Amino acid sequence: MQVEGAVVVVTGSAAGLGRATARRLKACGAQVVEVDLHFPQGEATGRERATADVTDADQVETALRKAAHTFGRVDAVVHCAGVAAGFRLIDERGPADPAAFQRVVDVNLVGTFNVARAAALVMSQNPAGEFGRGVVVLTASVAAFEGQRGQTAYAATKAGVVGMTLPIARDLADYGIRCVTIAPGAFETALTTDLTPWLQDKLVSYTTFPRRLGKPEEFAGLVHAVIENDMLNAEVIRLDAGTRLPSL
Repeated sequence: MQVEGAVVVVTGSAAGLGRATARRLKACGAQVVEVDLHFPQGEATGRERATADVTDADQVETALRKAAHTFGRVDAVVHCAGVAAGFRLIDERGPADPAAFQRVVDVNLVGTFNVARAAALVMSQNPAGEFGRGVVVLTASVAAFEGQRGQTAYAATKAGVVGMTLPIARDLADYGIRCVTIAPGAFETALTTDLTPWLQDKLVSYTTFPRRLGKPEEFAGLVHAVIENDMLNAEVIRLDAGTRLPSL
């Protein structure tokens, strides 16, 4: 599938990895529909944007149907929306709040299911072509494999996304729809740049090479490659400069 001329929906596009991905794909000739819960004030809205809460299946389905209706089809969906929350199972205040855990599950895990479900629905209605009907790109994290202290909720949800990848690809194979997950390490987004310099340096120290935070544009470049390489399917790709996280 060629990015140029494709209709691509990007969730979490108001900032971070999603924003970089939307910009990259637009620059390469795709028609991009951005989906997020909030967009920065003053930025234009219109047919290339939709507001949706990924925890609400109806809102997500409406946004995807709107994109398909507006542009005639949806060829790819890149799901970048997510949250991070750090808390330990117990601390000096007592046990963790179950509501905090549930919130991360709702956004990162249920939200991913909602997006994949809606994406599959609209793509299944595309005409069957030489390269299939579409591709779904999900976002996990290296925390799915090496969750650190305080990451029980985050690691569990990202591991869930990893676990979804193969079954989703198998479910959608008969429709000619691929599913690939990217598991990034530490990137220059609000999740890391809001940390103290000491913590940022610690994250960088866990990489093999290059010894730096990843750039959102590098994530966007991999998304581009996934869309265009039809042999990439049912796979989880670590994009982490060889990071292996310790317990911390």
